[in-house]
Amino acid sequence: MDIELAQCFIAVDDHDKALAFYRDVLGFEVRNDVGFEGMRWVTVGIPGQPGVEIVLEPPLADPNAPAADRQAAAELMAKGMLRGVNFRTGDCDAAFERIRAAGGEVLQEPVDQPYGVRDCAFRDPAGNMLRFVQPRAQ
Repeated sequence: MDIELAQCFIAVDDHDKALAFYRDVLGFEVRNDVGFEGMRWVTVGIPGQPGVEIVLEPPLADPNAPAADRQAAAELMAKGMLRGVNFRTGDCDAAFERIRAAGGEVLQEPVDQPYGVRDCAFRDPAGNMLRFVQPRAQ
């Protein structure tokens, strides 16, 4: 079986703020920007990984979802309770400094983890946790 990761989804409450972070701070490219039934989906990706994309979507991207479910999803996102994404980097400390200097909300400064990586963590403008992981040399 031949399987590759194509897309993952991150819920955002303000696409313009999310774009300012993912495009302007992290250096991702915008690959698509689509509106449908009052909602918006923006697809971004790392320039060197053309086959992998992150879709920035509304907290509950279902036009038929009940209002109560939309509200519940928005509240979970506001609390930072939705999962984020881990990114691999060759220099965790440099990534940390760049993101912090751009105003990223720091959750964890760079630290060597007992499971073989050095990592740091931030929240994106919607509250999603993003980890930047550097494998340690063996």
